[in-house]
Amino acid sequence: EVQLVESGGGMVRPGGSLTLSCAASGFTFNKWHMSWVRQSPGKGPEWVSSIDIDSGMPSYADSVRGRFTISRDNSKNMLYLRMNLLKPEDTALYHCARGGGGVVWTNESRWGPGTQVTVSS
Repeated sequence: EVQLVESGGGMVRPGGSLTLSCAASGFTFNKWHMSWVRQSPGKGPEWVSSIDIDSGMPSYADSVRGRFTISRDNSKNMLYLRMNLLKPEDTALYHCARGGGGVVWTNESRWGPGTQVTVSS
């Protein structure tokens, strides 16, 4: 069974930083691109970032580029998202997902249950 378990969410003030982690199991992690997607009321699901297998091709949504950094550790089956300069509009439930940006919306993908990030003063 594919399992993706996010952690690291919480409440942070605008301008603050937070690092999310995703522990993956049940599939060959180092054969898949990985992504972060988020959901917030009124916005629906939004692709945030993706990374290729060997961490050579990170990509980001325009809304987070320059502030967020995606990374992975294939030896630990872990995916990370470092979020800096957080804004209230970053408030969302963040999911890690199997596959790159073009896969997260397909049946090949799997999403974790998510971890909540709330940016508020």
